[in-house]
Amino acid sequence: MRVAVVGAGVSGLTAAKCCLDEGLEPTCFEQSQDIGGAEHIEAGRPSLYPSVISNTSKEMSAFSDFPYPEDFPVFLPNARLLDYLRRYAERFGLWKHIKFETTVVSIQKRPDFATTGQWDVVTKMDRKRTSHVFDAVMVCSGNFYEPSLPLHCFPGIERFQGQYFHSRQYKHPDVFRGKRVLVVGMGNSGADIAVEASRVATKVQPPSHQGAWVLSRVFDHGYPWDMVFNTHLMSLIRNSLPGSLSWGLINYKVNQRFKHENYGLQPEKSPSALHSRVVREPVINDDLPSYILTGRITIKPSVKEFKDNSVVFYNCPEEEPIDIVIFCTGYNVSFPFLEEAVIKVENKHASLYKYVFPTHLQRPTLAVLGLIKPFGAIMPVTEMQARWVTRVFRGLCQLPPQSVMEKEVQEKSKNQVQWFGLSFDKVLKTDCLVYMNELASFIGAKPSVLGLLCRDPWLALTIFFGPCTPYQYRLRGPGHWEGARQAILTQWDRTLKPTRTRVPAGIPSPFPSLLTVVGFLLLMAALLLCFQ
Repeated sequence: MRVAVVGAGVSGLTAAKCCLDEGLEPTCFEQSQDIGGAEHIEAGRPSLYPSVISNTSKEMSAFSDFPYPEDFPVFLPNARLLDYLRRYAERFGLWKHIKFETTVVSIQKRPDFATTGQWDVVTKMDRKRTSHVFDAVMVCSGNFYEPSLPLHCFPGIERFQGQYFHSRQYKHPDVFRGKRVLVVGMGNSGADIAVEASRVATKVQPPSHQGAWVLSRVFDHGYPWDMVFNTHLMSLIRNSLPGSLSWGLINYKVNQRFKHENYGLQPEKSPSALHSRVVREPVINDDLPSYILTGRITIKPSVKEFKDNSVVFYNCPEEEPIDIVIFCTGYNVSFPFLEEAVIKVENKHASLYKYVFPTHLQRPTLAVLGLIKPFGAIMPVTEMQARWVTRVFRGLCQLPPQSVMEKEVQEKSKNQVQWFGLSFDKVLKTDCLVYMNELASFIGAKPSVLGLLCRDPWLALTIFFGPCTPYQYRLRGPGHWEGARQAILTQWDRTLKPTRTRVPAGIPSPFPSLLTVVGFLLLMAALLLCFQ
C-alpha cells in the first residue's frame, strides 16, 4: 500500500516511520532542502526565529520509542530539536523515503475513488511536474501556509506611517533597536518577541484583550512545568471535578508564582458564569513577569485605533507614539493543494473527526496530522495520530459511521461547556492526556495502571503519579517496545543529567530515600482505592 506523506517536519517524519512499522510504503514530499526546514522566509513555508526554545520538556516531547540523549538540555533550542529529528530519521531509515525540493501541487480523488480509495498526486521539482497514484495520503504540512493578518480589525491601520509586519517575517530583534514597538497578540510568539524586543527597543507595549495565564518552564521545586502538570493523576482531577472548581484550582496554581491581576494579565471572565471556565492557551515564558516588573514591557488594553504615528488604546485617552507594529496573530488553516470539497475549513478550523479524518469521504484514505494544539507537547500527539491512521489505512481499525463522526465534529465546533472537567477554547482544543488516551485505546496501546499494579507496582505508580511521558504508550499493543519500561523508570535521570553539573560535597541527597517513602505511601493509597 503506497502512502503519500506531505511534509517532512515533525508530523511527516513520524508518519513515515509509522507507515514502515505497519508494512506500508511511504513517500514523503518535502519542498525544502532539509527536514523541518523553517529558517528561510518563503511563501507557503513555516518560518521560525533562530532563538526559539521549546515550550515542552524533552521527556514529554520525545517520540515514544526514541528518547532524547541524556545530555540534551531539558528545553530544546531550535538547533537541538533539529538534531534530534535528524537522529530519528537516521535511526529508523527515513531518509530514503523523503523526496526533497519537491512541492505537492495537487491531490485529487481518482475517478474510481469510491471503490479503490486512491488519489492522484501531482508534484513539482525543478519546474517539472510528475503525476503519481497513491493508495492513501497523510497531510503533514501543518497550518503555516497562510499568515493571519487581520488588518480589518484595526481601524486606521491604512494611514499608519510606521512599519508593520507579521511575526512570520521576524528573525532578529535588531529591527526593533531604538524603536517604540507594539506587539499585537498575547500568545507564545507574541510574548517571546516582546521580551526579545524589549532588550533593544525604547518601549514595548503588548495589548491584551482577554489576558493570559503565564507559566514558567521552571515549575514546582524547579522541575519542568509539563512534567508536574501533565500526569494521569492531575488529568483525573482536572476532568473529574466540577468544571468551575477545576478551573479555580488551576487559576489558584498559576497565580502562586505571581498575581496575574497585578501585572495586567489576569484572563477575563466571560459574561456567562458557565463560560468563565473555558481554558485558553497558556503563555510559556520565563521572563515576561520580570520584564513587566522592571518596566521594559507594559501590558496595555486592546487597540482602539491607529493614527499616523501613534495608537489609541481602549480606556486610555492619550495617544501612544509607535514606530513598529508586529502582528503575532497566528495563521489561517489552508490546504492549497487540496480541493475545498475534501476538507471543509470554516473560521480557521477544519471539520475533522478526532482532528484527523474528513467525515464525508467514501473511503478513509486521507488523514491530517498535527492540526491540533493540545495542552501539552505536540510531537507525541502527532505520533499517536500516525499510529492510529496507519492502522485505519490497513483496515485494522474501523471508523464509526459518517453520521456519528459528523455529530461529534459539530458538537466540538459548538464548544459546549461541560459540567465536569475543563472546557478548552477553539485554539487550545483539548487536554493532551485525554486525547492521547483516547487514540491509544483505539489501537490497544493505552497503558493499564490497574493491570500493572499487580505485576509491576513500581512501574504502575510511576506511570500514574509521575509525568505522562510518551513511552507509556509503547508498553503494550502494536508497536510494543522492549525499552519502554526502562525509559519510564529513568526519565528523571535524563531530565536531571544536564542540570546536575555540580553536586556539593558532603551534602547527601535525600532524593532516593524521599522517593522510597513517597512511593510506599502512594502504593498504600492505590491499594486502598482498588479494594474500596
